[in-house]
Amino acid sequence: MKFSKPSQLFLVSSIGLLVATFLTACNIQTIDYLFVASSGGSGSTAAGEIQTFDLDSQSGALRAGQPTVPSGGVNPVSMAVSSDYYNLYVANQGSNSVVHFAIDGSGVLTQKDVAATPAPPVSVATNVAGSYLFVASGTSSAKLTDYPLSSGTIGSAVSQVALTVPGFTSDTIIPTGVTALADNSAVYVSAYDQSAYNPGCTGTINCPASSSANPGWVFGFTVGSGGVLTAASGSPWKAGVKPSSLVADPTSRFVYVTDFASNELIGYTIQSGSVLNFLINGPFKTGNEPAAVTIDPRGKFIYVANSLDSTVSAYSIDLGTGTPSSAVNTVGSQANTTDTQPVAILVDSSLGRFVYTANFLGNSVSGFQLDPTAGSLKATQSTPYQTGHGPTALASVPHGNHSSQAVAP
Repeated sequence: MKFSKPSQLFLVSSIGLLVATFLTACNIQTIDYLFVASSGGSGSTAAGEIQTFDLDSQSGALRAGQPTVPSGGVNPVSMAVSSDYYNLYVANQGSNSVVHFAIDGSGVLTQKDVAATPAPPVSVATNVAGSYLFVASGTSSAKLTDYPLSSGTIGSAVSQVALTVPGFTSDTIIPTGVTALADNSAVYVSAYDQSAYNPGCTGTINCPASSSANPGWVFGFTVGSGGVLTAASGSPWKAGVKPSSLVADPTSRFVYVTDFASNELIGYTIQSGSVLNFLINGPFKTGNEPAAVTIDPRGKFIYVANSLDSTVSAYSIDLGTGTPSSAVNTVGSQANTTDTQPVAILVDSSLGRFVYTANFLGNSVSGFQLDPTAGSLKATQSTPYQTGHGPTALASVPHGNHSSQAVAP
């Protein structure tokens, strides 16, 4: 059968239109850029890197976005984004530095400036006002330092406090996380006393079985004029055995800490003067070796990454008391399974509808869709998504004019 020239042209045009329609339907609608920090290689001196992924608004699926960039140092372990989403801060533990990147509208990262830290940085956070960067650092001499921010640029440190336990000032304190309240009034650091968690201990010095080893702690500081940090009354407060991460809810009423050693989530209410009190019915059971915790932007749900189980525990929050409910599970499953050893977790910043974990041994990111009513999770399309070697930290920024989840008053 032969086609006339006009018929051939019509057929070709029709096929082209169908192909274009199909490709358009397959293109994702990006609502977030997801940044993933990894070591970039297996060696201890391998330069770190930051990968960018585009996040689909409908499925939560990820695809490679802008080209990968160096993290500006070695062994990136933590990232924070400014509240206006124009700036990314990366803590490079192997370089004793925090590197500032500008974020443009298409997700491109451009390195701007670098701040030296007094010790290897462990965790970073920014305040909502965009005026300070908080850095918890130290593997032998723990400190919390705050740096002023001016249009995203990091200034010289304005305040620095040592993390020491009254009565045990010679103990080695290891910080694990830092979080700033949404109302800009205070900052908290999770840490543990090295003598309190020593599984290989066989001697008589600093052994849990033969000494008065201290528990884990949460240190609290008010942020005063000029960024001056002042210890809150009663700080530090006990926090299990080996606290691994912490988060504050978006209403600045509650703080939650994961205890890596006891497999628990510990909750606190925030009182006047930034003082913490235990939630009376806690702590709350998690999976094995919880390593990271996050709260959705509306303050309704808590998600915990369990590194040994390679799962995510999900909880709903009683908005009146701050109490996490019994775990919310995936549809048809008793566990929200990730790739191997999740060590970081976040909820997307644009719609608060997707949860992601950085899986250190899996060299990947796992994704879940979040049911905004129930808080339950189900795996996103094509999860997990491959990353560089040993991903350790996540950050996200909205793309385009998408409404963000609002916190109820």
